[in-house]
Amino acid sequence: MALKPTIYKFNISLSDLNRDYYDTLQLTVAQHPSESHERMMARVLAFCLNAQESLIFTKGLSEPDEPDIWLHTLDDQLALWIDIGEPAVDRIKKATRIAKEVKVYSFNSKSDVWWQQNQNKFAMLSASVIQFDSQDISALANLVARTMTCSITVTGDSAFVATESGECEVNWRSLQA
Repeated sequence: MALKPTIYKFNISLSDLNRDYYDTLQLTVAQHPSESHERMMARVLAFCLNAQESLIFTKGLSEPDEPDIWLHTLDDQLALWIDIGEPAVDRIKKATRIAKEVKVYSFNSKSDVWWQQNQNKFAMLSASVIQFDSQDISALANLVARTMTCSITVTGDSAFVATESGECEVNWRSLQA
């Protein structure tokens, strides 16, 4: 019998000062049985950094041909493809052919090695690569609860996250714009 995903509910008050975007997001996130809290929270944060109408989580790890998050236009064109982790260059190359914009958010301690090995290949692709600080993502993952109400304020290259159980700041750097 296959393991089922764990469902998390997020009520997020989002203030993105970089984009002048303010919203209250009600997110239901299915955590794949093989997915860590760190990866799930990197997905949630990437969603918040790109929040807009029609942005949705996909089946993610359960569907290898889909990104973690995507946005389709009203005429069903793929406008935004977002992958979380350290995807293969070929996967992102394929994504750049089918989506108008492609973003990758890496989040763990092996991101530096992955980037050093693939930087030259990514330079030929029209994709943005952002690296979350792995210790910050771990601190964020430590705040996870099945039902969470939180406030996320984005300014510059960081997000301040406040929850009922604590707060933390997640920093990132752009590896490729």
